[in-house]
Amino acid sequence: MKIAVVGMGLMGGSLCKAIKHHTNHTVLGLDTDSHTVARALACGAIDRAIVPEELVECAITFLCLFPDTTISFAREHVDCFKSGSIVADICGVKQAIVDALEPLFLPTGVRYVGTHPMAGREFSGFAYADDRIFQGASFILTPTAKTCPLALHTLHDLAESLGFGRIVTSTPADHDKSIAFTSQLAHVVSNAYIKSPTLWNESGFSAGSFLDLTRVAKLNEEMWSTLFLLNRPALLFELDTIIGHLQEYRAALADGDKDTLRELLKDGRIRKELSLIGDATPPEEEKEDGLATHKQLD
Repeated sequence: MKIAVVGMGLMGGSLCKAIKHHTNHTVLGLDTDSHTVARALACGAIDRAIVPEELVECAITFLCLFPDTTISFAREHVDCFKSGSIVADICGVKQAIVDALEPLFLPTGVRYVGTHPMAGREFSGFAYADDRIFQGASFILTPTAKTCPLALHTLHDLAESLGFGRIVTSTPADHDKSIAFTSQLAHVVSNAYIKSPTLWNESGFSAGSFLDLTRVAKLNEEMWSTLFLLNRPALLFELDTIIGHLQEYRAALADGDKDTLRELLKDGRIRKELSLIGDATPPEEEKEDGLATHKQLD
């Protein structure tokens, strides 16, 4: 089977390498950067470089571009994809992308599926592409009522063959609400945390906790600002929530209130421990609050 990867940066390049390493499929690569194409060919990440008009050869095409570019590329080259083939984007937000691409591809017979491989590094570009980043990671599929079941099954099986540890199916909306907390908020917090003036005195005083919290501060601001804005309501909810909790810690510190501070820290510890169980159930009132909030975000 011929699989095309459009955009061979960190994620697209890693996907090329993973497909070549774990399967016998033919990988065709498309990128506007000639140096990236040359490197991909030289290291064997792709079998051949192609231009958009050659996408018609492919059974599956992965669009591994920034959100805005994903949409514009699909619109500009919609006639290049073969009817019956599968097109999947890998963008970190789903609702906006699905809303744009599904009605674009449906009339052409192309079977579009929104996906999100939950993997990455704090670096960007093909130079850092590594097929190992997918090992044990989650691969999220975001079908709608119009998604072809066979296309979904094909991508599910392919993801498993590439070493993903968990294949998750979600609606685009639920994906975006969860990602606002598990990924986007973490990048905002890390990026804000590193702005302390004390940063310049950290040498010799930092260990694992500093490195853990600041790792994703080294981000691609162009891509992440777009992702944040495309998921604004959900991310604003998570920001407001954490700001509220930080204010509680600050108030306890300002008041010298050890009892309250201890309870706040204990609550956070218990929540972390419960989350590690996997099937932990939140307190009923908190579950209801979460459901109500998610309903408001819909």
